[in-house]
Amino acid sequence: MTSRHRPRRRPARVTAALLTVGVLLAGCTRSEPRPAPTPPAPQPSPTSPQPSSPQPSSPPAASATGRPRLPGFVVLGDVDPRIRTDIRYATPHNFVGRPIAGYREPLCLLTRRAAEALRRVQDAALAGGHSLKVYDCYRPVPAVNDFVAWSKRPGEQQSKAEFYPHVEKSRLFAEGYIGAPTAHSRGSTMDLTLVPEPPADQPPFMPGQPLVSCTAPRAQRFPDNSIDMGTGFDCFDPLARTAAPGISGTARANRTLLERLMTGAGFVNYPGEWWHYSFADEPYPDTFFDAPVARSSVAG
Repeated sequence: MTSRHRPRRRPARVTAALLTVGVLLAGCTRSEPRPAPTPPAPQPSPTSPQPSSPQPSSPPAASATGRPRLPGFVVLGDVDPRIRTDIRYATPHNFVGRPIAGYREPLCLLTRRAAEALRRVQDAALAGGHSLKVYDCYRPVPAVNDFVAWSKRPGEQQSKAEFYPHVEKSRLFAEGYIGAPTAHSRGSTMDLTLVPEPPADQPPFMPGQPLVSCTAPRAQRFPDNSIDMGTGFDCFDPLARTAAPGISGTARANRTLLERLMTGAGFVNYPGEWWHYSFADEPYPDTFFDAPVARSSVAG
């Protein structure tokens, strides 16, 4: 779903829990679910056990009815309805192959500070004939736990042909393509791309349709209406690194354009993923929330 953020101090009990995870914490999160934008934790060896499930560092705010709340969060569409959305983890079109736990609605939730900064990026993108499109925003801890549990089930690989065709599933955590916890759970990180404005129609993904490698030429990959970025979204491959030497021409120029637009508004890229950005001035640098992705999580 960076040249990583500056190191951040974590509560003692969280640090202890994270050391059992055994993943890279260097950028998006992803890895994020790949590395998160924090200093790297010890990386597991090929014989290390799979990472354990992360827990929220503090309980989320709750309403009088006991429902979880995300303080200071907004629905991105309420702040800027011009930004396109394609929330993959609420659908079966992702590296797991089914909707992910915690995604009750296909919404982009962000801290208001990050959402307002993204609106400034959209203004600049539109001036150049493009629009932003987000694939993922706030990701609750239960979703990260779902990724961890999935990683322990080697038989579930229905999306391998598209999302990790050249990497063994057993290596996804060790090689940093998936990480836990993730900066997404702090609410100021998003995965996104650029689409032409107006964008072309994007055919819906149909479960069971033939899958094509995310590293294949754009004309052969899933017909995402993004401009060509050299790989598909959530592509677990070295070519997904923002400055991958195997990417040149139009795709490299497009990645550079996205990076210029985002960094100009205060976002930092995770260099392992061209699509992953975090707002540098995030309001919750040490808190990982577990409220679901739903409008009720942000409504007062």
